[in-house]
Amino acid sequence: MIIEVGITYLEMTNRSQLNPRQSDVDGLEIKRAELPLPEFNRFLYTAVGGDWYWVDRLGWTYRQWKEWVERPDMHTWIAYINGTPIGYFELDKEENYVEISKFGLVDSAIGSGLGAHLLTECVKRAWDMGPSRVQLDTCTLDHPGALHNYQARGFKIYNTGTYTADVPGRPIGPWPESRRTLNPDAPVASDLSR
Repeated sequence: MIIEVGITYLEMTNRSQLNPRQSDVDGLEIKRAELPLPEFNRFLYTAVGGDWYWVDRLGWTYRQWKEWVERPDMHTWIAYINGTPIGYFELDKEENYVEISKFGLVDSAIGSGLGAHLLTECVKRAWDMGPSRVQLDTCTLDHPGALHNYQARGFKIYNTGTYTADVPGRPIGPWPESRRTLNPDAPVASDLSR
């Protein structure tokens, strides 16, 4: 299904602009994946993005995933609760900025306040990489609370636009026929384009 998607570009130009928020969830740890592993990044990508039409990397070959995760300026950080991954983010360092290329939580962790905490930690680690700014984008296919979370942490909109996307009629979920795709109340692409 071809739909029009709204996209919002945000940036933070100084570390002092971060409005931190912490969570008191027991057992929460955020660790960097020190050994690049394409299979693990693909797992995180589908576990987090399957409910939000993250389809741009689904067709990647093993070699493409390997090249992506092995770049020295690409860092993957994973949020765990009691040893189980519940979210992640990817930081991609360019010449003078860091792009938050992926950010999100698994469905069962959404709504717990962990998104604000994870974004706070994400931004801190991005600034630790020494950029002059940190940037990201969000779109109308993302979680409805994503833009609010980004702005509440201190990001400012610097551009907006639209693009067309070819998406499945329903989110694919983490795997074919996952509970999300079987849920008749799950948002469908035609609802998101209105």
